[in-house]
Amino acid sequence: MAITAAMVKELREMTGAGMMDCKKALTETNGDMDAAVEVLKKSGAAKMEKKASRIAAEGIARVAASDTVAVVVEVNSETDFVAKNETFQEFVQVVADNALASGLEGGTNGEDVEAVLEMNGLKDLLVEKTATIGEKLSVRRFARVTGECVASYIHAGGKIGVLVAATGASDDTAKDALSNIAMQIAAMNPKYISRADIPNEEIEKMREITIDSALNDPASLPKPIQNELYTKVETENLFSEEDLAILNEKKNDKYLYNFLSKEAIAKLAELALAGKAAYVDNKIFAGLVEGRISKHIKEISLLEQVYVKAEDGKQTVAKYLESVNKDLAIAKFVRFEVGEGMEKKNEDFAAEVAAQLG
Repeated sequence: MAITAAMVKELREMTGAGMMDCKKALTETNGDMDAAVEVLKKSGAAKMEKKASRIAAEGIARVAASDTVAVVVEVNSETDFVAKNETFQEFVQVVADNALASGLEGGTNGEDVEAVLEMNGLKDLLVEKTATIGEKLSVRRFARVTGECVASYIHAGGKIGVLVAATGASDDTAKDALSNIAMQIAAMNPKYISRADIPNEEIEKMREITIDSALNDPASLPKPIQNELYTKVETENLFSEEDLAILNEKKNDKYLYNFLSKEAIAKLAELALAGKAAYVDNKIFAGLVEGRISKHIKEISLLEQVYVKAEDGKQTVAKYLESVNKDLAIAKFVRFEVGEGMEKKNEDFAAEVAAQLG
């Protein structure tokens, strides 16, 4: 049977496959359209299998929402070029819409992702889009929030997707405020809603890291502790003659550490770490440590962050929400950044071309 251009066009519109793939499938099935569709599906599945071991760490996030529920999904591709492809973006939105309809919580739960792919032929659509686009595509994760009021935000064309849910209000003013908070989350990347949500073990780990980093940086230590270290160095003759002379001359100079050698500074850090047990109980040092911990907590706790639109540059997110509605309270937020935690493919096209040319 002769394969016409109209037949190829019809098959392309049905499947989205490439022109040559459509013509080959029609030729193989002697013009049987249904059989050709099946051939293309099998071809797509084979292509997916071949690409299974390849790294797909690019892609986009998309959201779907109702008045009280919102979902964000991340779907990956191998290259940023494909992530900007309209066909790919439409597919990701279909995934988001189905994830919203599923009622599932998502997260990194592979079973929930698989359940969404079983909906409305999504798995077959994934096979088809893989065959059409020519790259490994992967539905990585999705998440859901529920509240009296929800908002979402997509940043940088889909590189970051944010959901936020709140209780206490659901009017337009609350929705606008929540949209602002979603942008805050995208920009400032908090890890928790408030300090109360941070596990005690994480705060203790934070404290241990802060103590060690402070002792490893003698220039930042309180002056009384520095003086103790200098006395030990001089008493035990632990510096070179040149560094001892510099220390003797400039120990009260705030620029002392610009003159000491790297070896001398390392020796001071070593001494500070050796005296860790005593310094931890030092009130001045403890105050320095707690101050640094408090600063870090303000950076990772949403409500304690400075609101990015604060006119005075000081208003916290908590105070901003209070100014909108004292009953408006953040219940949950989700922030997806495409590819976070994944190994990314290191593209070196010049090296690749050179290798192909031998």
